[in-house]
Amino acid sequence: MRHVNESVSSEFILVGLFSQSGPRQLLFSLVAAMFITGLLGNTTLLFLICMDSRLHTPMYLLLSQLSLLDVGFPLVTIPKMASDFLQGEGSISFGGCAAQIFFLTLMGVAEGVLLALMSYDRYVAVCHPLQYPVLMRHQVCLLMVGTSWIAGVLNACIQTSITLHFPYCASHIVDHFFCEVPALLKLSCVDTSAYELALSTSGVLILILPLSLIASSYGHVLGAVLRMHSEEARNKAFTTCSSHITVVGLFYGAAVFIYMVPRSYHSPYQDNVVSLFYSLITPTLNPLIYSLRNREVRMALIKVLNRAGLRSKLCPPWKLL
Repeated sequence: MRHVNESVSSEFILVGLFSQSGPRQLLFSLVAAMFITGLLGNTTLLFLICMDSRLHTPMYLLLSQLSLLDVGFPLVTIPKMASDFLQGEGSISFGGCAAQIFFLTLMGVAEGVLLALMSYDRYVAVCHPLQYPVLMRHQVCLLMVGTSWIAGVLNACIQTSITLHFPYCASHIVDHFFCEVPALLKLSCVDTSAYELALSTSGVLILILPLSLIASSYGHVLGAVLRMHSEEARNKAFTTCSSHITVVGLFYGAAVFIYMVPRSYHSPYQDNVVSLFYSLITPTLNPLIYSLRNREVRMALIKVLNRAGLRSKLCPPWKLL
């Protein structure tokens, strides 16, 4: 109990990403620009899916959840990092650290499961198009969405409670720009090797199982596409699937580096860069990938812009106030 009290009453010091780089102002400006671009892109995609009835399909319902997660990822880490940079300090309370761990582990697992389920959606659409309305009916889509969020919540509850149960009575300097479980465990003043082994094992399972479903789904999709006689049908299938494959590669590439590559093979600074990749860069690129490579999304955006332009012509701006 004494150790727990010492942990709860303390604060952690985040080293920050900018303290280890040369052109700090330039890097901060780039991060801020990507943060704003990502928020605008994902909220725009959510708005289009909500407003355009042609996008009320299973694929876009799942995509809306991906955009929602991609809004949450940067919000948990980037504002705090920016605030620390501007104020010249990096302290974070024990409760704030717990909140970061909880939401990041929740969204990380939820997004991994969601990407796997989205690959199943593409498998059904390409390999069983006639059965798609039945296999991907609304109840099934809601079950998929619920499964991804429940898996994330369960993982977050377990990891957060166990990680913060350890006493942190030595150094409180976290060599990271946010509270991530591996970085925090280094600061514990008790042996955490058994938990780290369990964490690595569960991390491998959490990565391998969705990746197996993704590989299986796209293996069947590839076989079906190669058997298509129509070049137009092949191009359409490749276009819809390639966007998702690109997003999967970005997300799982960073996750594999963090949780499957042994810690001795990467430095804390490399962990910072890769964490920035999956917490900011990937969420920023995802809406661009889907909007630029997806005709339905582009048409929905053009439709909204045309409506806004027509309304502005019919009504002067001062009358809209």
